[in-house]
Amino acid sequence: QVQLVESGGGLVQAGGSLRLSCAASGRAVSTYNMGWFRQTPGKEREFVAGISRSGTSTYSSDSVKGRFTISRNSALNTVYLQMNSLKPEDTAVYYCAGDLTYISPPRRPGQYDYWGQGTQVTVSS
Repeated sequence: QVQLVESGGGLVQAGGSLRLSCAASGRAVSTYNMGWFRQTPGKEREFVAGISRSGTSTYSSDSVKGRFTISRNSALNTVYLQMNSLKPEDTAVYYCAGDLTYISPPRRPGQYDYWGQGTQVTVSS
């Protein structure tokens, strides 16, 4: 059974950093495209970053480009989201997700097969 578990969220001041982790079990992360999404109340879940199953290609949204980095440790079966220069508008619940179907990480939530439970990130001004 596939399970994704996020950790690393918390409260941080604007300009600070956090690293989120997504630990996978039941299947190797190298068999998925992995994505990070975020969601605030009343809004749709938003693509933040993705990494291909090969681990050689990464993608990020314009809103986080240059500040957030997605990476993977296959030995630990874990995907990370390093978030630097955080802004209050980055406040959200962050989710990791796994896709088994597409060639590269898709950007729509409905295209993913597995989801974690989410971790809250709050950035104070």
